[in-house]
Parts: sequence; C-alpha cells; structure tokens
Amino acid sequence: MGLSRLSFKFFPNHIRVLTSSDCGRCPKEGCGPPGCTLNINDPQVQEAAIRIQASYRGHRSRKELREKGPPKILQELKDVVLVEGSAAKLECRVSAFPDPFIVWFKEGKQLKDGPKYRYVFEDPDFVALVVRDGVLADLGKYTVNIKNPFGETSGSACILVEVPAKVSKGPDNVKAKRGTTVVLKAEIRGEPPPDVAWLKDGDDIEEDDRVFFDVGDTNTILTIKNAKLSDAGKYEVFVENNLGTDQSFARVDIL
Repeated sequence: MGLSRLSFKFFPNHIRVLTSSDCGRCPKEGCGPPGCTLNINDPQVQEAAIRIQASYRGHRSRKELREKGPPKILQELKDVVLVEGSAAKLECRVSAFPDPFIVWFKEGKQLKDGPKYRYVFEDPDFVALVVRDGVLADLGKYTVNIKNPFGETSGSACILVEVPAKVSKGPDNVKAKRGTTVVLKAEIRGEPPPDVAWLKDGDDIEEDDRVFFDVGDTNTILTIKNAKLSDAGKYEVFVENNLGTDQSFARVDIL
C-alpha cells in the first residue's frame, strides 16, 4: 500500500499570501495595464495585501455582528457658543442598525438641510448639524430626532450666541437753546450686553440730577437738563464687551 504525501501551507494571520507561482493568473485576458508587472515576492506587497484583506474582514465582521434594534445616543449633544458671523456645530455619537432617519429641530420647528443648516454624517456613528452665518436669532434649543423601524430617541442642546459690542446707530448732532433739555440717543447691540459709557470732550461724564444717561436692551440715552453754554462740545458714546468695542460721536451746540 502506498503512502499519501501530506502537504501543508502556512497563511500568516490566516490570510493566503500570493507567491510567484500565482503570477499571470487573471480572470480574463487583458485585465492589467500594458507593460505593468507586480512582484509578488516583494515583502512590501505581501504586507500591504495582508493589511487590506484583514481590514476588509474586520469591517465585514463588525457589520455582521451588529444587532438590529432601536437607536441609542452614546454621546450626548453639548451646548455650544456661536459668534455672530461664524458657524457652530452640534454633534452626537449614536448607535443604530438599520441605519436611522435623522431630523433636526429648533424650538420644535423642523430644520431643512440647506445653505443655512447643514446635516452632516461624519461616519456611521456620528451625526451633526452645522449652523452657518450665525446671527442673534440662532440662539435657542436644538433637538435631534433619530428613528429607525425598531424605535426612536432624541437629544437636545442649546446654541448660545455672542455678538461683538456695536453702536448700530450713533447720536445726531444737536443745536439747542440755553435752559432747554438736550437728548442724545444711540442704538446699541451686543451679547453679552455691552458696558456703556458717555464722554464729553474725551472725559467721562459724571452723572448728577441734571446730566445722566440710561441704558436699555437696544439703546442708550444721554439727557442734559437746563442746558448751559458749558454743555457745548463733542460727545461720545462708547460700548464694550468681551468680543469688541465701538464708539460714535456727536456735536452739541448751545445757542
């Protein structure tokens, strides 16, 4: 009785490595570019083949192991600060299979994917909303709704808007008679609300019962009662917050 000869093949990492005997094998004629050859014995080629096949097998295994079920939020949304004129991004990490349907809302109103609001899917696990060209009206609560055939979940966070201090409309020049009341008004904006100061000829105005100023949400008013000749001069309104400063000037003449 003859003995059968056993043969063994060693596959590194359980992956078959091509050898020189595999050269020229092609499913059909002309499958490669003319004049191109591949040295299968090159260690770098073998190492690259192992990495590519292992990566594919790992990707396939992860996909096959995913269990079907309702979406889950693995990393919650966080509040972000949006500076006027710039962009902000809200993002969270999710787990969902089958792939979920994503919808974003602001204060309960659905946001459509477009130039202003951009839906972003950075990879299978992260979803994000980019808010572009920030304005004060973007301040508010944002919610993401994640839904697939097995259920749904949601998460929320706030966008806080910061606006550099600005005098959006400065005071007008004034000519007034002695003994009358002079009023200088300026429109201001900023978030956080800016600090406001009034100056006369470069010096801070010291308030009293006759000369004083008020600051509202969107304006500031300087009042000068019983105007005197000495009240004539150059007046300045100055605003400042952590994002910037601004000022505007007006001339007061007392006749």
